[in-house]
Amino acid sequence: MRVEAYNQVQQIYQTPKKSKSQQIGSATQTDQLQISSFGKEFHLAKGAVASAPDIREDVTAPIKARIQNGTYGVDNMAFAEKLLSRFDEMI
Repeated sequence: MRVEAYNQVQQIYQTPKKSKSQQIGSATQTDQLQISSFGKEFHLAKGAVASAPDIREDVTAPIKARIQNGTYGVDNMAFAEKLLSRFDEMI
């Protein structure tokens, strides 16, 4: 068995060590993050939607009042037509 051949193979597979200047240079590099204008606008829109109320009181208040007064009515024919049109869309 030849020992010097083993040393040559070991040298091939060793990772080269960085010099001190390379180590120092890599320590000063920092990661950077840049957000696009679309991303900024999306963030603003998302915040606006999150701050908006889930229930629109200006729409639901008159309907609640009519239900409590007993004056809220549903047109049976219009309801049936909408129901059948939605059914046709599903098929």
